[in-house]
Amino acid sequence: MFGISFLDLVILVLASFRLTHLIVFDEITAFIRKPFLSVTYDSDPSGQLVRNVEYKGTGLRRWIGSLLACHWCVGVWVAAVILLLYMYVPITYPLLLVLAIAGAAAVIETKMYFG
Repeated sequence: MFGISFLDLVILVLASFRLTHLIVFDEITAFIRKPFLSVTYDSDPSGQLVRNVEYKGTGLRRWIGSLLACHWCVGVWVAAVILLLYMYVPITYPLLLVLAIAGAAAVIETKMYFG
């Protein structure tokens, strides 16, 4: 339908993964989430960290907080943006490559860490 090669599909998937993680979890983008939610971490009885999310405000503010806390939700919107950039703004392809390389590195690092 769109004529996306397998390699480009892999790049789009990895770029989407990395950008989603950046928005939902990474410290560098905490300023985006801060007006809408607060996140704390506690240890469970086995010593694993448990992420606790508290939404701020009501209405639209609370809805945005619940969206930003959900990697599945953000992932859908990020995938749409990534696809639109790929299709209609080809100059962004190097940015998509950077995100894809970072996403692949994150997958490799996680696999090595949790083995």
